[in-house]
Amino acid sequence: MIKQQFKREELPMEELQKLGLADWNVLHIDDDDLAALLNGRRTDMLRLENLEQQGLHIPALDAKLSLRRNESGGVELLAHPIYKFAEGPEYLTDTEIESLEKGEAVNVVKTISDGEGDKREVLVEFDKDTNEFITVDTGKIFAPDEINGIPLTQQQKKNYRKGKEVETEDGTTIQYSAKDKQAIRADRLALIASVLIDGGVSYILFKGLNALFNRKQEAAPGRNFHKALEKLKEAEARQAAPTAHSEQGEDEEQAETISR
Repeated sequence: MIKQQFKREELPMEELQKLGLADWNVLHIDDDDLAALLNGRRTDMLRLENLEQQGLHIPALDAKLSLRRNESGGVELLAHPIYKFAEGPEYLTDTEIESLEKGEAVNVVKTISDGEGDKREVLVEFDKDTNEFITVDTGKIFAPDEINGIPLTQQQKKNYRKGKEVETEDGTTIQYSAKDKQAIRADRLALIASVLIDGGVSYILFKGLNALFNRKQEAAPGRNFHKALEKLKEAEARQAAPTAHSEQGEDEEQAETISR
C-alpha cells in the first residue's frame, strides 16, 4: 500500500484521450487500474492507441501506465512497454539481478547513496510483464495499521515496508509488491486493511489478490475477515447517513417552498 499521491482531477485527460483510454471526462480503465494510478503505482497491461514516439506513429502498443509529478508540480503520464532487454540497476550485483530475473527471489532490499551522499533504502523487484526492474523507496511504502481488524506491530510494519512476508494472528499472510497494481499480495483471495487517516480509521476491501511468491493461496478468508467486514459496512453506513439526511432536508425545504 502507498498513500494516494494524486487526485482524480489531476489526471492528464488529454493524454489519456489520445491513447484511447478516455472520452472527455469518461475513463475507459477499470477502478483497480484507476486506484493504482492515483496511488502512484502501475496499472495492469493496457492497449494504448495512436502513440507518437521519436517522430514515429505507433498504431497500438501494450504497456502499463503510471503517473509522475514533475518539478513544476504538474502530473505526467508514463508508459511502461515490454522492453527487449532488461537493464538492472547499477547497485545490484550480477547474482541479485539474475536471481530476480529467474524468479528465484521476489525482491532485493538495498541501501544506496545519492550524488550528495545521502542514503536511502530501496526495494527492487523485477516485472516479467514488461521485462523491467522496479525500484521503490521503502520510506514511501505505507504499511496498513490492521489486517482483518488485527493490529500490526511496529516490527511487522517495518518488515512489510522491506518487502517481507507478514503473518497476522488470524492466519493471513501479506506482502508488499511494487509490481502488483493493488500493491499487496496474500495467501488469501480477500482481506480488509485498515489505515489511520486524519485521525479516523479507513477500511479498504481487497479482492482477487495475487498469490504470494511460491506459496499456495487459499480461497477462504482469514478467521477474522467477517468481523472486519461488518465494521467496514458500519463505516460505510455512517458515511452515507449525512448524505441521506442532507437530501431529506432539501426535500422538506423544497416541499415547504411549494406549499407556500
